[in-house]
Order: sequence, then C-alpha cells, then structure tokens
Amino acid sequence: MTEEIKNTNVPQEDEIDLIALAKTLWDSRKFIIKTVLVFAVLGVAVALLSPKEYTASSTMVPQLSDSSNKLGGLSSLAAMAGFNLNMDNPARDLSPFVYPQIVQSVPFQLQLMNTTFNFAGIEHPVSLYDYYTEYNKPGFLATLKKYTLGLPFVILKAIKGEQEEEAVATTSSGSTIRLTKEQEEVRKIVAGNVTLETNDKEGYIVLRSTFQEAPLAAQVAQKAQELLQVSITDFKIEKARAQLEFIEERYAEKKDEFEKAQAALAEFRDRNKNVTSALARTQEERLQSDYQLAFDVYSQLAQQMEQAQIKVKEDTPVFAVIKPVTVPLEDNASGAKTLVIWTFLGGVLAIAWIFGKQFLATIKERWKETE
Repeated sequence: MTEEIKNTNVPQEDEIDLIALAKTLWDSRKFIIKTVLVFAVLGVAVALLSPKEYTASSTMVPQLSDSSNKLGGLSSLAAMAGFNLNMDNPARDLSPFVYPQIVQSVPFQLQLMNTTFNFAGIEHPVSLYDYYTEYNKPGFLATLKKYTLGLPFVILKAIKGEQEEEAVATTSSGSTIRLTKEQEEVRKIVAGNVTLETNDKEGYIVLRSTFQEAPLAAQVAQKAQELLQVSITDFKIEKARAQLEFIEERYAEKKDEFEKAQAALAEFRDRNKNVTSALARTQEERLQSDYQLAFDVYSQLAQQMEQAQIKVKEDTPVFAVIKPVTVPLEDNASGAKTLVIWTFLGGVLAIAWIFGKQFLATIKERWKETE
C-alpha cells in the first residue's frame, strides 16, 4: 500500500516541477524580454555593419574524349618487332575530381590574385593582391573582432616583433614557390572565396566566386573559369607532347631498321640474280619477311606521328558551360535572417542564464545542508 502511494506521487512531483519551471520563467519575463530586445538591437547592428557579399557561379559539364587506345593497331606489330609501345597505360583525360585541387593549388591562386580587375571607387584596374594590401580597409566588425577576441594574438605579435615570414609550396614539376606573409594572407582570402564543387551523380561542376562587390564576383568567376580551362588544356597538351616525343623516337629507330632491311634485301638480290637454289630462295624469303615487317611498323608509326602532331595542336574546350557567369543581384546575407538568429540567440541565452542561476543556488543550499 505504501509503495502504491509513492508511485502515485511521482507524476505529481514531475507536474509540480514543470509548473515551477514555468513559474520561474514567468517571474523572469522582464529579464528575458530585455535580453531579447538587446540581442535584437545587436542583430540589427550586425546586419547593418556587416559588409555585403555576392556570389557569382558557373555550372559546367566536363567534356571527356574517347579513352580508347588509338595506338592499339601497333601493339601486335611492335611486339613482333621486339619493343613495347606501352599500350597498357594509354593517356587519359584529367579526371574532373582533380579540378578542385587545381583551383586550390598555389600556382592557380597566384595567377588569379595577380590578375587585374575593376573595383568600385578605383579608377584603374588593380590586382586582388594590390587591392587587399593597399586599398581594402577592414570594416568596423573586423576591427572590433581583432581588438576583442583577437587581442591576445595582437599582444603576442607585438611582443615578438614583426618578422618577415614566408610560406613555401611545391609545384608539380618539383620547383619551389616562396610566398611572403602578405601574399599568403591574400592567397588564403582567394582560396576561401573561389571554390569548385563536383557533382559525381549528375556529372557537372560548379565554380563559385564570393566577394563584397557583385561585378567583382562575376569578373573573378569568369577569370577563374578561363584559367581552369587553360590549366586542363595545358595538361592534355603536355601528355600529347610526351606521347609525340615517344612516337618520334620509335619512328627514328624503325626508320633506321627499315632502311637496313631494305638495303639487305636489295644487296642479296643483286648478288643472287641467277641463283635458283632452295637455300637462296629461303634466305630471300626471310629477308623479304624482315623487310615487310619493318615496313609495316615504319608506315604505321609514320601515320601515328601525324596524328600525334595534330593532337598536340588541338585546343578543344575541356568543358561545356551550361550556366554562364552572371552578375549577382542579391547579396548572400539577409537582414531579416540575421535579426531572427540574434533574437533567438538572446532568448536561449536568457533562459539558460535563469536556469543556470537557479541550479547554482540549489547546489549551494545542498552544500550547506551537508556541512
């Protein structure tokens, strides 16, 4: 009977606790309202003081060529001739999944940051590097953040003194690129503002550029698209050029072998014009076979060298643009959204402060009771 009474008291205690919590919030309603209003004002200030950002984008579909091996017709002849044309690893197009790595590479970003663009309020075109090091001034919020949250780092930097730092990067060719501190800071800005995403399911890529000016965002996106096109084309041409050099070397070798086989067959025929023995005919057939094999490989390599020369001079687009770059009309930040977020944050913090204060008071009372 006693246990039943205890069990029936549990939901009553829970109900009393919920009522007590609601009563606590109601008693502190003025504090909650004031806190929400303060944060709402802060939200308005942040929305007004935050610099606007615009994003320009371009959607593209990679154009991959046929990966079939065009040198396959030479494989059997080359094997019979005693050398390997490396048919097992034909040259293929650069995978679209590597494109984001190109956009985030140091050489690509250096090219982009040293390209001149048109900026509002500046009469002549300037590069991104010059703009961020000479013309751009941090806004109020950036300055406030630097001397509040970032104040310890400012103090440490002042204590250590100004030192010239260099960032080091290595290119694909093995050469080293050294960046100054200012170059590295601008490069990080470019890396954060210019991005490339791949959609493997739909088969397209999206290039995005985000800056404080709408025309600038469009200009940078268009230039980044052109630089990406050039980078991928250079990669393809480099592979085609390496293949051409390989074929030219084999062509020179097979041309020499063909001329030697041709001369040997002609010399044998001159020496054995009136000879009709079976041994002589057999030797002539062997020389004829060597000559024919050398001629087949030589002629095929000559044709393939012509095709490789044409491939080197090709400059076809590496992707089709299905959504070109346009100047954005609306900025990314929404004033109403910022206000809602700050208002909600103020309400959450006010409630958390009330319950936290009550919880600490309860702990103090229980602590005193145990003494």
